[in-house]
Amino acid sequence: MFAREKQNEDDFFTLIVLGEALGVPDPAAYYTAEFLPSLYQDFHAWHRRMGMPDSPLDHIACC
Repeated sequence: MFAREKQNEDDFFTLIVLGEALGVPDPAAYYTAEFLPSLYQDFHAWHRRMGMPDSPLDHIACC
């Protein structure tokens, strides 16, 4: 149960950080941009868990 909740929080954090790249206006994008390099490792697993078979970002081709 705790592992699932941690995964949900991590997925939400990833969505917040990648929001600007996904087309969601984000007033804090300037501050969250420094987290992008740390999210690239888990990006493929994240977009698969979110139900996207291919990368939703044109500049990140992980599949």
